[in-house]
Amino acid sequence: MLKLKIVILFCFPILLFSQKEKLSTEKLKQDLTIFKEIREKANSGLYKYRTKQQIDSIYSWAFTQVNQPQTLIEFYKIILQITDFEGSLHNDTTLPDDFEKKYSSGNVFFPYPVKLINNQLVLNFENPEIPLGSQIISINGIETAKILSSFYKYYTTDGYNITGKSIGIGGSFAKYFNLEYGPQKKFTIEYSLPNQTKKIKKVVSAVSNEIRKENFKKRHSLPIDSLQYNRAKNKYSFKVISDNTALLSIHTFVIGRNAKHKEHLAYKKYLDSCFESLSKNNQIKNLIVDIRNNGGGTDPNDIVTFSYLTQKPYRENASAYVNFQEIPFSEYLVYEETEPQKKQEEKKDFEEELKEEFPKVENGKYIQDEKFNALLQPDKNNFKGQIYLLISPRIASAGSLFASLVAGNTNAIVIGEETMGGYFGHNGHTPIEYELPNTKIKFQFSIVNLDQDVPKKSNQIFGRGIIPDYEVKQTFEDFMQNKDTQLTYTLKLIGKK
Repeated sequence: MLKLKIVILFCFPILLFSQKEKLSTEKLKQDLTIFKEIREKANSGLYKYRTKQQIDSIYSWAFTQVNQPQTLIEFYKIILQITDFEGSLHNDTTLPDDFEKKYSSGNVFFPYPVKLINNQLVLNFENPEIPLGSQIISINGIETAKILSSFYKYYTTDGYNITGKSIGIGGSFAKYFNLEYGPQKKFTIEYSLPNQTKKIKKVVSAVSNEIRKENFKKRHSLPIDSLQYNRAKNKYSFKVISDNTALLSIHTFVIGRNAKHKEHLAYKKYLDSCFESLSKNNQIKNLIVDIRNNGGGTDPNDIVTFSYLTQKPYRENASAYVNFQEIPFSEYLVYEETEPQKKQEEKKDFEEELKEEFPKVENGKYIQDEKFNALLQPDKNNFKGQIYLLISPRIASAGSLFASLVAGNTNAIVIGEETMGGYFGHNGHTPIEYELPNTKIKFQFSIVNLDQDVPKKSNQIFGRGIIPDYEVKQTFEDFMQNKDTQLTYTLKLIGKK
């Protein structure tokens, strides 16, 4: 599958907008029109979860919003609502770097890390002002429920999924608050102490972006969720944890760029040794596969891993297609190269790869050639015991493709929380990025619309992530003690069997 990314580096003059400066209706409408036309032409997932009528409706709303001048932030929020509405975790929309840096300067940020525990926003930081684990009820008079719903647009997920947005909220709460409600000097926090209902108010000072980042690194939940927000140094591990159970943890599929990369080859060799030992050990009847921190990565790491868990031939996709072979609206592209000639060479190479992989057009769609989606065979040492798959809202892209194959095509018992990546399919593999001419807002999306090779199941819902067989969330008590609720539950379940 193509992995080339076209990154935007335009030669347009950089415009420095002030926070309160308003752009003209004419410029905003021009950018919104270009944005709409690009997505209609290039984004194969535009109507994956929404009808044309629904997409047309949200654009009609958007155009009413720009009937009067808007600040850059106001227009940015309009674009975010559109990209979130589409329903693809590979959608990414960013402000101009210089503007965001200026907007984030000074002591303007909410000071403390937070975490969603059972739909409650709790303080996730030891500090002398508000006790750890306190439930936040409102901030500056805005109720928590309203705050959280206003943040959803900043972190896209597949389909109609909401659970995955907890990852963005947990990692970027202070940043989202700054964008949504503007820079603040102080925060009036209404809260209740752990396991109490009495409401208390406390005023705390805003902090700089540097202190915000440092506080996040020192959050209480770091021992449990550190790998959800940072790439693991140890990307995978295997160990026998009892007489009859082994644990395979795969924290990412960012393990080499392709099948020939030395890092991928080392991973394949590691898997070979692990599953060869399992095949020789008749006592190991249970294998826990923990991918709760896996936000995705590159082919063929996900597919190779699955070969050790299945006993049937399989494919990566049931089908896949793109909308174009020649890049539309290339005048708004962002390139890796800066010289005009090299830009054209980069564009040509990209389009030639598209034509090779997606050569045939059917009903306006360019269909993936079967040689890029070959029928694959199980590894000779595939595991034949009981699989337990641990999942979480962090799981996305290649991580969710792997999870869907395991959940749909093996005997796996799936434990944890719904993934942000879809069960039936997603838009992925090949990202492309554009920049709007007036506002300099950049937006990226993936162009390959794929259906994953999974069966329909009664507990799997179109437009949702992988739904666990046993929904197990971290309890508040386990949060306070930094205990692994899902793994403990799984070990008890194995013990009962």
